[in-house]
Amino acid sequence: MSTPGPAPAEADVIAVTVIGADRPGIVAEVTGALAGVEGNLEDSTMTLLRGQFAMVVLVRSRAGVPAVQEALSPLASDGRLAVDVRPVAGPPTPGSESLRGGTYVVHVNGADRPGIVAALTAVLARHQVNIVDLGTRLAGGLYVLTAEVAVGEDVDLDAVRAELEQAAAAVGVHVRLMPVETDEL
Repeated sequence: MSTPGPAPAEADVIAVTVIGADRPGIVAEVTGALAGVEGNLEDSTMTLLRGQFAMVVLVRSRAGVPAVQEALSPLASDGRLAVDVRPVAGPPTPGSESLRGGTYVVHVNGADRPGIVAALTAVLARHQVNIVDLGTRLAGGLYVLTAEVAVGEDVDLDAVRAELEQAAAAVGVHVRLMPVETDEL
C-alpha cells in the first residue's frame, strides 16, 4: 500500500505585463520563459503602438510568482523591456457574458483633441457600464475609438445613448452604440 504524497500545489493565476520597443521575437521569448515554468497562457492581449510593443498575459503556473519573475527577469536585464509580474487574487470577476443586458460596441470618430476618451468613458462609468476592451487610433487628424462594453440588465440604454451623444457633441465627435451578436462555441 502506498502512502499518498503531498497534494500538488494549486496553480496560481499570474498577471504578466511586458512593454518595450518592438522587435521580432518578444512573444517567443516571453512565452518560452513561461513554458519553462510550466506556465499555461489563459488570456492575453498584445498590441503595437507607435513602435512600442505591449502585452498583458494571464498565466496559470504551479511555480508561483517568484519563479515566474525569475524566469522573465533576463528579458528586462538590458533595459529594453519592462516586465511586471503579480498574482491575480480571488475568483474571477464577472465578465460581459454574465451581464444580462448584453455586450455593445461604442464607436467614436472625429477630429482629434484632448478629452475625448475622458468625456465618453465618464458617461459609461456613471451608468455602471463596464469597458471590456478599448482601442484608439489616430490617423492624420482623425481620432477613432472602439470599445466593447458590458451592460447590466438594469441599465437604461436610451439614457446611456443620449448622454453619449451629448458628450460626443461637446467634444466634437460622432458616437454610435451598437449591440454585439454573441458567438456560440
